[in-house]
Amino acid sequence: MPNMVAKCVFKLWARVLYNRASGAMGNPKVFVLLENKMPQVKQINHVAVVVDNMEKALSFWRDALGMELHELRDVPAEKSQVAFLPLPGSEVELVMPTTDDSGIAKYLAKRGAGMHHICLEVDDIEGMMAQLRSKGVRLINEEPRTAADGKKYAFIHPESTSGVLVELYQI
Repeated sequence: MPNMVAKCVFKLWARVLYNRASGAMGNPKVFVLLENKMPQVKQINHVAVVVDNMEKALSFWRDALGMELHELRDVPAEKSQVAFLPLPGSEVELVMPTTDDSGIAKYLAKRGAGMHHICLEVDDIEGMMAQLRSKGVRLINEEPRTAADGKKYAFIHPESTSGVLVELYQI
């Protein structure tokens, strides 16, 4: 029982300090809003398409559609090569495996080229993952991974999303 009381007092004190630092102490409405803030989806960050031949895919996306190729990057952690084709407020990513044993290669072998995942940008990836876990959503990554550019990301299993692989991204 004393341990439980200590936890409650600590949480309350942490909220008071946070509200003091954010200037919300004098406004009870702000206190309630801060206390109940849930992580939010901000926007669709990108749509990823898995390809078996990057040049062939670029001949459509870049050459036929006229989309600008911003960057072609090797991603060793995911054993893939990614082409970034930006659009206003989002982008298309073309993803090609660089090894036969990568997750992308296994996906390609099982399902073929095509739509791979949709990426949702969130304001608090750890909070969003905790919220999803509490609702019984199956996550592929138990903890967020960190990309080379410092962005955090994690995947939600398609079993929980009506068959769509969903990536969470915090910039």
